[in-house]
Formats: sequence, structure tokens, C-alpha cells
Amino acid sequence: MHDHAHGIRQGDNRRLLAVSLAITGVVLVVQVAGAILTGSLALLADAAHMLTDAAALVIALVASAVAARPADDRRTYGYQRAEVLGALVNAVVLIALSVGIVVEAVSRLLAPEPAPVAGGWMLAVAVVGLLANMLAAWLLRHAQKHSMNVRGAYLEVIGDMIGSAAVIVAAIVILLTGWTRVDAIASLLIAVFIVPRAIGLLREVFSVLSESAPAGTAVADIRTHLLRTPGVRDVHDVHVWQLTRGAPVFTAHVVVEQEVLERGSGALLTRMQGCLAEHFDVAHSTFQLEAAGHEEREHH
Repeated sequence: MHDHAHGIRQGDNRRLLAVSLAITGVVLVVQVAGAILTGSLALLADAAHMLTDAAALVIALVASAVAARPADDRRTYGYQRAEVLGALVNAVVLIALSVGIVVEAVSRLLAPEPAPVAGGWMLAVAVVGLLANMLAAWLLRHAQKHSMNVRGAYLEVIGDMIGSAAVIVAAIVILLTGWTRVDAIASLLIAVFIVPRAIGLLREVFSVLSESAPAGTAVADIRTHLLRTPGVRDVHDVHVWQLTRGAPVFTAHVVVEQEVLERGSGALLTRMQGCLAEHFDVAHSTFQLEAAGHEEREHH
């Protein structure tokens, strides 16, 4: 018996992603123009990160639309894994971007003459970027808890917020002291901030693709809860994985007393599925009921 509820509101996610994409696109144009005008590498790095934000949001929108397609005879779980692939692309792009920023920043730091930077314009553009990213992060804050793909976009927006803050600090230092090498240092800080989050997203993607149990899910605790159900004698062949963030799947063989099978198993299945949904947030569960003694024959 299966329960197909997964609680992910793809339509709401797409609307939030579309609004965030519009905000990001406008600020991207402003930051690129500002980077050219001021000569700031930190601002250009922030603009490049904003470009990956826009790309991530486009990928997230496409993946979200694909994931909303219903299951069919070939893809019986539907297309929710498309979100995971979108998150994988996001993480790879973030790492590549960070490498490029580091190379250029080191080149500027080693240059004999520091490049001129217009601190005033740099500060103004960075403030606009910070405010826009704060708005986008606020829009995505709830949806990212239930969608790995939205979370990838959310992490990029958060990273860009920190990047904008670093640019603001660098611009203030330039205005007060005239030390323009701080611009390259701010670029390095942006890259250092990006990499751990990209690696964390990659780990989550690989965890899903390798069908590991979701983080924080204790299989032993689930088994203990099920064993407390009246009529259940044993639980074995337990498997827990997730299709994407917020969509865990559970299967198990459950050995029950003969009287349970004779009376009907509907009430028992309902009780066990309710237990998983209430205590472990597992909405999709499958149980194979077996009479006592059947598991020995099965293992043999």
C-alpha cells in the first residue's frame, strides 16, 4: 500500500523563482555597468556571482517545471530527480566561478601597480546588490526547506549577499584610505565563502543519487517505532532514501501475527503509515506484510 503525498508545491516554487530571477537580472545589469565604470574586481566578482545566480534560477525554474510532470510507465516516481540534477549544475558552476575569481585576484595582488578603483560608485552599486539579494533571499526562505533545487538557488543568493557586504566594506576602505588592493582581497573572500557552500550542495546531491538515508533520519528509531505497533513481530529489509530534498521514501518487510492477516491488514497499514508521517515526516511508505515464519523461507 502506498501514500503518494509529498507536500512539495511546485507551482509556488516556480512563482518565487521567477520573481527572484527578475530581481537578479536587473541587479546583474547594474553591477556589470558599475564594475566597468569603477574598475572594481570585487564588484565584477559579485556581478559574475550574480550571473550564476541568474543561471541557477533559470535552471531551477526549468527543473521545477520538469519535476512537476506526472509519473509514467517508464519513470514511475515522476521527474523529481530533475531538481537534483539542476542542483548539481549549480554547484559545479559555483566552484568554477570561485577558481576564476581567485586567479584574477591573485594576479592583481601580485601586480606592481594597483589598479585604480572608484570607491564611491563601487559603494553605491554594492548597496543596491545587497538590498536586492536580501529581498530574493526573503522570498525563497521557506521554499528552500522543501526543494533541493530551490535551496541551491537560495544558497547562491545568500552567498551573493555576503559578497555584496564584502564589496561594501572594501569600498569604504578605499574611500577612507585609498588602498585599492583591498578590492582584490574582497574578491578572494567572496570566493572563499562560495566554495564550502558549493561543496556542501554537492555532498547533498551525491547523497541523494547514492540513495543514502536522508540526513537526520535514524533507521533504527523508525524500526523501533514500527515494532511497537500491535500485531507487528519483526521489521526487516528496511530501506530509506529520498527522491529529492523533502521527498523521503521508505520500504520494509513487516512480520505480523497470523490473526492480523486473517482480520485484514488495512488498519495496520494505516497505523504504520501514520506513524512514519507523524514522527519521521515520511509521506511515501511501502510495506510488505508477511506471516510469522515466512521470513525464514524468504531468507533461505
